[in-house]
This record gives sequence, structure tokens and C-alpha cells, in this order.
Amino acid sequence: MTEPMEIFLVAPPGLEPTLAEEVRALGYVAEVTPGGVSVQGGWPDVWRLNLECRGAGRVLARIATFRAFHLAQLDKRARKVDWAAVLRPDVPVRVESTTRKSKIYHAGAATERIARAITEELGAPVADDAPVALKVRIDDNNVQVSVDTSGEGLHKRGHKEWVGKAPMRETMAALLLRMAGFDGQMPVVDPMCGSGTFVLEAAGIAASQQPGRDRSFAFEQLASFEPQAVAALGRAGGTTPPQFHGFDRDAGAVRGATANAARAGLAAATRFTAQPVSDLTPPVGPPGLVICNPPYGARIGNRKPLFALYGSLGQRLSEHFAGWRVAIVTSDAGLARATGLPLTESVPIAHGGLKVRLHTTQL
Repeated sequence: MTEPMEIFLVAPPGLEPTLAEEVRALGYVAEVTPGGVSVQGGWPDVWRLNLECRGAGRVLARIATFRAFHLAQLDKRARKVDWAAVLRPDVPVRVESTTRKSKIYHAGAATERIARAITEELGAPVADDAPVALKVRIDDNNVQVSVDTSGEGLHKRGHKEWVGKAPMRETMAALLLRMAGFDGQMPVVDPMCGSGTFVLEAAGIAASQQPGRDRSFAFEQLASFEPQAVAALGRAGGTTPPQFHGFDRDAGAVRGATANAARAGLAAATRFTAQPVSDLTPPVGPPGLVICNPPYGARIGNRKPLFALYGSLGQRLSEHFAGWRVAIVTSDAGLARATGLPLTESVPIAHGGLKVRLHTTQL
């Protein structure tokens, strides 16, 4: 496994180009494909991307590709894969297969054959709750075997204990900040901050924190893992002024977001205040970005009362936030129009079974 391999970074549909921007900023040649971004690299790149990429949902290493037209051929070719170069015989593995437009049409049978090949050739046990997952995709008789090097989704940064209703994943928040024009320098205000996801991601970006610094990864259970080399990739974040502000009318949310910030080492850079949208005013200092994920009525509450909320938000922003950029996430174009702001909408973005758009403007 010394040759470069394909490394696939998963993104929500609609945010693949934004993830590619981030990956290119990390120094990679990134190719956008449906559902994510592909780069070429080795195991050190796998480790680094897990640690440093804020927008990827998980990092998959493509470890084998071959053709197979029937189960016997799949079995034979699976046994020729150098499993020992990737997997450890003492660490359980689980196999997840999908099949599409192929002679091998039964995903369960494909899973069984590959699992048996691993057990008999390497000796590694197979278990449904294994810490290492192999993802097998059979498409047009092409078999692609990937190892999930992340384990738990990368949105789980390791320091957020309090979560509000209908939370946004940290990975998506990081990509939406980039899409909204956040440059790591400007102040950020979230008028409906919930657990503080946008505020914490912006502050972490500004402080050059590694998003994966407080968690473990599935790659630590692989044969290719080099603890000292991974430790050498770690770096301490810097400090940043307290210019990242979250507001919420729910005092419990404010307490939870404040605690999340403390665990993330971002207490000094962030301020959370219990306050309704109708009292929103800009913090002292230069203009920056107002970004929020208000309720849409699709999952929380009813739609009709939300028009007043969006209208109040638009009024406060237009009256008090001259010079600021605005970005609002919603699945409802009618609610976005209720702000009265001249918003431009993005392409649809998959978010928890919904299609949302990022609506932006410069005040």
C-alpha cells in the first residue's frame, strides 16, 4: 500500500464544490464527484484529512478495485486482496455492501463472501459492532472496497455535550460558513444559536484549531496506523479576540452553548447571550457575518407563526447591521422572503431528509 490511493471525503449533496474548496486550501488536487470529493494520497494524508478537514463527514480509503460477474469470482478475487496491509487480525471488521446494475445483485451474499475471505485469509473476526467498517460497492460489475477510516461521523468533534432541537452538524456548518464568505477574520453573529454550532465552528476556524483534536478515529485500529506519525500532525490552536457571538431566547440553550465552548477551548473567543431576535443589535467592532439556521416549520413547530419571526429578523438586520453579510439557512423560500431582504439562494443542499438552501445578501 505504498502507492497513492484514492481517498474519498463524504459531503452532503449540494455541498461537494464547497468541500472541494476546503480540501484544495489544504493543498490537495480535489475532484468533485456526487456525494463528496476525491483526492490521491497515502495513509499520512488519510490521518491528516481526518484531523484537519472541517467539512468532510467521513474519510474513506479505497483499498481495492476489481471486476466480478458472479459470487465465485468475487470470492476468488477478494482472497487476493492484501488485507494484512490494511486490517489487523486481532481487530473485528464489519462489511457493508451495495450493488447496482451488476450480475451480483444480492448485497447480502456479496457481504458474506467478502467477510469469509477476510476471516479465512487474515483471521480477523467479523462482527456487526466492529470498530472498523469495510464498504463494498458493486456498480456495473466493478467492485470497489473502501475502509472507513473515521469511525464515528466527523461532525462529532468530541467536545459538544449539549445539543438542541434539530441540530445542524458541525461539518455542514463549517461548509456553510465557507459558502457564506467567512474568511476566518471577520466577526460572526448567530441570532438563533441553539447549541452554538455556527459560532463554535467560526471561532475554531479563526483559532486554527484542528477539528479532530479531541476524538479518536477508526484508522487507529488499522495495520497502517503509526501513533508517533499521527501525533506529529497535531498542533495547538491559537487565540482569537471575543468576536463570535451567539444569541438565543432560550436561556437553557445559552447555558449549553457556553458549556460547549468551554469544552472546546473557545470560551475566551465566544459570547452567548439570552436574547430574542427583536432585541438584536451588532457587537462593537467592524461588520462581519450574520448566519443562522432558524426553524422552518418542517420539523419544529408550525410554519404560520414563523413569518413574524423571519420578518422581525429581517427588520433588525436592515435597521442595525449596515455593512454586514447575511446568510440564512431554510427549506422554505416563502419564509426567506418574509425577511424583506434581497436574498440570493444557493443550490439545494441535503440536510436531515430535507432540502435546504443558503440565502445570502450583503447589507
